[in-house]
This record gives sequence, C-alpha cells and structure tokens, in this order.
Amino acid sequence: MQITEILARNARMYGDKTALIERIPETGERREISWRRFYGQSNAVANFLRGAGIRKGDRVVQLMTNCIEWLPIYFGILQSGATAVPLNFRFTAEDILRCTGLCEAKAFVFGPEFIERVNAVKPFLDETVQVYLYAGPDPLCPLYALSCSDILASGDTSAVPVVIDPCDRAGIYFTSGTTGAPKGVFLKHRQLESACYVENRHHNQTHHDNFLCIPPLYHTGAKMHWFGNFIVGAKSVLLRGVTPRAVLDAVSEEGVTIVWLLVPWAHDIIMAIENQEIDLADYRLDQWRLMHIGAQPVPPSLIRKWKTYFPYQEYDTNYGLTEATGPGCVHLGVENIHKIGAIGVPGFDWECRVVDEKGGDLPPNVPGELLVKGPGVMAEYYKNPEATASVLKNGWLHTGDIVKKDEDGFLWLVDRKKDVVISGGENIFPVEIENFLMDHDDIMDAAVIGLPDERLGEIVAAVIAVKNGRTLTEDDILSYCRGLPRYHRPRRILLDAVPRNATGKIEKPRLRKKYC
Repeated sequence: MQITEILARNARMYGDKTALIERIPETGERREISWRRFYGQSNAVANFLRGAGIRKGDRVVQLMTNCIEWLPIYFGILQSGATAVPLNFRFTAEDILRCTGLCEAKAFVFGPEFIERVNAVKPFLDETVQVYLYAGPDPLCPLYALSCSDILASGDTSAVPVVIDPCDRAGIYFTSGTTGAPKGVFLKHRQLESACYVENRHHNQTHHDNFLCIPPLYHTGAKMHWFGNFIVGAKSVLLRGVTPRAVLDAVSEEGVTIVWLLVPWAHDIIMAIENQEIDLADYRLDQWRLMHIGAQPVPPSLIRKWKTYFPYQEYDTNYGLTEATGPGCVHLGVENIHKIGAIGVPGFDWECRVVDEKGGDLPPNVPGELLVKGPGVMAEYYKNPEATASVLKNGWLHTGDIVKKDEDGFLWLVDRKKDVVISGGENIFPVEIENFLMDHDDIMDAAVIGLPDERLGEIVAAVIAVKNGRTLTEDDILSYCRGLPRYHRPRRILLDAVPRNATGKIEKPRLRKKYC
C-alpha cells in the first residue's frame, strides 16, 4: 500500500484520533491535528497544486523547518502526483539555487526562516518556478508568494483524481549541496512504502505507540523512522527545540513510547541527570519502551551509562543512508544488546555483503566495503548517470563505508571510505571547508579531518600550513571561519604541514593516525 493510500486509510479508520502534535518548548505552544484533518489538508495542497498547473512528475521544492504543517504539505505534493524535493534548512541561498535548478522545480514551498535566502536568488529561480507558496505567518508573506494558511484552512479537501504507480517518482533527497556537486537521491513510491514496513518490523509499533520526532523532517532518517508509526495510524510528537528538559517533558506529558535520539542529545540527557539539573522522579517515563539511536557511530560507553538510568528501556541502533531510503538496511535489534557497538545485521528484507576492492566477499573480521541490496535502494542519482553507475552495480548499492563482520554475522563500522565528517548526525564534507580556507591569503595548504568527540561523535579539525614569512594564529583562523555556516566551522586548528602523495592527494590516513 503506497504511503498516500496509507494516509487515506488512516483518515477513514482513525479520523478523529490525534495524528500529529507540535510542541515548542521556548514558547510553551502546543498544537495538534487529527488524521482526518491531516488528510484533508494534504488534499487541499494537492488540489491547489493541480489548479496551479503542477502535473504528475513535476518537482516541488519544500524548504521548511519542522512544524505541524510540514507533513501535510509533503503528502499534498505526493498526492498531486508531483515529486517532493525537501531541502536541508541549513542550505545557503546558493545551495538552494543549485538544487532547485538541478531538479527544475516548478513550485517552491518555503517557511518564514528562508525569506531572505529565497529573495536573494528568486530572479534565477524564476527560470523554472511557476508558483511560490509561503508556509508561515501571513503578515510576513512576500508579495510574490501565496500563503498556505488559507489553503490548509479552507482549501478543497476532496480526494485528488491522480493515479499513482509504485514506480512513479516520489522524492528527490539531496545528500549534499555545499560541496559544489550536490547529488539528488531519486526515490520511487515503492521505496517509501518499503521504509514503512522495514521500520515497523524492526520496532513493532502498534496503534497505541507515540513517537517523539526531533530530527529535521527533510532528512530521510527522521521521516522514515516516523513511518513505523504512520503505517499503523499511531500518533507522533514533533518537538521544535531540543534540550534534556524539553525531551523529558514531551515524553512525560504526551505519553511518548518511542524516542529516536542522536548521540549528542543522549549525551546531554545523561549529563543533565548527573549534574542534578534533572530529577527523573519528576517525570512519567514508565511508558517509554524504546530508545534508538543512529546517524553516526554510537559509543558503547554511552549506551551502558544510559542503561544505568533507564534499565527497563529497550535499546536499538540502525545503520542507513539516503541512497537506501534512510535507516534500516542494517539493524541491531533490541534482542541484541550484548552486541553494543555493532551496527547490526541485515535489516528486514535486506541483504549485505562485505567485499574487497575487486568485489570479492571477505571472511569474518576482515575490513571491506559494505554493499547492501533491498527494496529501499534508490532508483538513481538524479541526472547524474556517472555517479549512479559508480555506486549501483548489479543491484547492489556500494555504500562507501568500511565494515567488518564478526563470527556471528554482526557488522561493525570501521571507517568511512569517503572523507565525510559526521558531527552530531550531520554529514560535513571537508572539500568545501578546505576550499574556503585556501582562499585566505596567508594559508599555503589545508586539510580537514574529523576528530573523535564524546558528545558529537566527531568534530571538524583543520590542519593548516601557513605560507612562509606569514604569521597566523589559531584565533585568526577561527575568526576567518566565521564566514562558514556554523556547523561547518572547525572546532580545532592544527598548525602543521599537510602531507600529500605523489599525485597531489592529501594523505588523510596519516593525519588521522597522528591526531586521532
């Protein structure tokens, strides 16, 4: 059953029951909508898009931070037959322009946080974009955009007469966009459907569960974990703003049963408990049955400490990537707590291989590249056949991650073949930072690596070689890096030579060995 059909079924079966709750700790605001209202709003968006000339297969960009309107708008795009293109809310104006142009979007939905960025590139967006929809307070709506408020409140809620096939385009999710060569992962409706079944099979959600969603919905990780609740018509809470107290307040007051955390958030909760900033006795937590974690390597020590405070909770971790429709192609399983540190075994309906550089299968405990095969493997990198061919071979997705398999068949992450730094669950690509640093007049060479960090998993470190006769301090470089997006700024500056091999490539393994 396609996800658009699942939404229609939920509206029929659980019409007046709560579907989504939004909590904003900073203001104390709380909103909720029922499954019937969720479905009606999605139909209203779909009918509007159809009336505006958006047709099956057209691309619609969605640039919004998490809010209760996010999912109804997303499903409205799908129900219209169009392809949803959720963008990272951290994207710069240039990133937005690049990705929108690549997919030749005909409609653009954006929230109030992005008005300035959209304004900056709108003359260029106008080359393809025919209609702009603004999702935010009406007084702030730009003159060139139409407000979503009236559409969601009083639009045509009748079902849209569009036939959607499982092989139709559903979404384009960008894996990057700050490196100069963004890749759009093209997912079909059948891949989104498979994510519902995989997540539900792994975590056994029932209609009575309540999922706390904290990560951004533009990312497959957050949305595909939510799919496990969605497929059984269970409610979910969207938390806008994450602090230990906000998480525990939401769990306690809303009766949350499942929470997916990133390592930094779990670390912060533990620290708040140990510093006596939080007393667990003040919260209703008995119903919280599952804490699962992902998006980056999980320190076993963190989970062992977590279990001392939450001994009756189940724990799980998932490995995934956007090219595999998010998390779940590898899955630890709540029954395998004895394997803390492993990323797990092949997920439901998935296969995995560990291979050498020639594609040959490797024996246990020998590191090699992880290959996965299953119903969630992407169709392609959108308009990038060369990149597609490099990772999709004979039905297998080459992840670029190095793992080893133990004697029991459990996979352990060793390293990343690519040089991506994962900090707080965010993928950070060193090339952009290196290019930025090389623009400095006093810098001769630069290399960016990730250094281990207990809270964030990794932090960005920059190795800087200063030009002869020039003087630069660490503070000088950190000040210069304020020109980067905040989450890209190096946390450590290492004044040192940058080793390169005979072909000019930076020898990052040598740097990691020296500094990690």
